[in-house]
Amino acid sequence: MSNGVTIGQAAAFVGVTVKTVRHYHKLGLVEEPERDSSGYRRYGSADLLRLVQARTLAAAGVPLAEIGPLLDVDAARFAAALADVERQLTERIEELATRRDTLHRLADGSRALLPDRAVALLERMPGLGFTADEVAAAREGLVLARALVPEGFDEHLAHVELALLDARFVALSKRAAESAAWEPDDPRIAELATAMAGHYLANPAQLKIVTGLQARTEAATRYKLIARHGEEEAPAAARLAELVESELRAAGVRIPRPDSR
Repeated sequence: MSNGVTIGQAAAFVGVTVKTVRHYHKLGLVEEPERDSSGYRRYGSADLLRLVQARTLAAAGVPLAEIGPLLDVDAARFAAALADVERQLTERIEELATRRDTLHRLADGSRALLPDRAVALLERMPGLGFTADEVAAAREGLVLARALVPEGFDEHLAHVELALLDARFVALSKRAAESAAWEPDDPRIAELATAMAGHYLANPAQLKIVTGLQARTEAATRYKLIARHGEEEAPAAARLAELVESELRAAGVRIPRPDSR
């Protein structure tokens, strides 16, 4: 062993094939050692170190064309280069972790579209008495809000989270969901609209559930897509929303009109 190891032994030590070692020689990454008296090329510790360095950098994603010059710099510059490679690896690890988490979220439709905080809110709703259809409608509204007004989504979510702690808000919300099955001219719709508008006006923080998103839009279109989603199938729901908004406007609250642009 005093004369070094053969190319096969060197390749095994480094964890590559003999073909790879010869490729490194061809590219000039590692010089071929001199042959001994028996005609074998013997790799000493310096050769093995160079092979390990080349293989490690290549495995880290450093292009082979850049490895040679990198191995030829002084110790300080080599250390700085390694730190840069480490930084790039860290970024790749974080990116891969993000992709992995995204794959996990795809198994749950809600988690693929909404952050964990929003999913947690939806998971609270059945315990408050909301039906599966009502939770699905809330999910649709949150998805639209996040897609159309992403800059205001976190604030909107915070307002809804706090509102769900209010038993009166929860009761009115459930009553509003039930009203979707009523006839559009049912007198209970007007009564419910007055109760909802009055509750919003008495609770400014909850009123922001209605006004917060539309305040961030440059036009009424995106607000209407969020606030009126699902109303095509439920005329009574559209009537209720119309009456609530009308009463809020009468009280001085700025809300886009359905025919505005």
